[in-house]
Amino acid sequence: MQQTAAVLYGFSAPLLNGQVESLDAYRGRVLLIVNTASKCGFTPQYKGLESLRQTYRERGFEVLGFPCNQFGGQEPGSAPEIAAFCQQNFAVSFPIFAKVDVNGPSAHPLFQFLKQARPGLLGFLGASRIRWNFTKFLVDRQGSVVARFAPSTTPASLKGQIERLLDSPFRSP
Repeated sequence: MQQTAAVLYGFSAPLLNGQVESLDAYRGRVLLIVNTASKCGFTPQYKGLESLRQTYRERGFEVLGFPCNQFGGQEPGSAPEIAAFCQQNFAVSFPIFAKVDVNGPSAHPLFQFLKQARPGLLGFLGASRIRWNFTKFLVDRQGSVVARFAPSTTPASLKGQIERLLDSPFRSP
């Protein structure tokens, strides 16, 4: 477990404003890491993700959004356009990072790590690829990736698992 946390908290990425954010800033929090897109059928999930954040933030929960344009070109906007879209349409207050690739040779190292930690349904065949926008990874307070959810999994359906992780005692890795 300590190795996992050391790896997870060692990643960093630029936010939409260009400021580089270390995941170490989220140590001790339950995280939901999501690859997002503004022009996808699942885009309304931003509302549910924001609702989760508002409900559980004070208890130590955070959503981290990573826009990705690898699926049907559904995140074509610039960083300012993405920020404006998220704010104007969904009042998103959780951190949104700069666009990343989640698959292929240019995949962000964080997503390489997440896919290795939770390969998904066909992971046993080496098919750990993220299949579409709004794939979600749930991380416990110790930095362990505990679950991976398909894009069709609604944010609201994750409440029970999030609450269990929030109620678990924090053990410093």
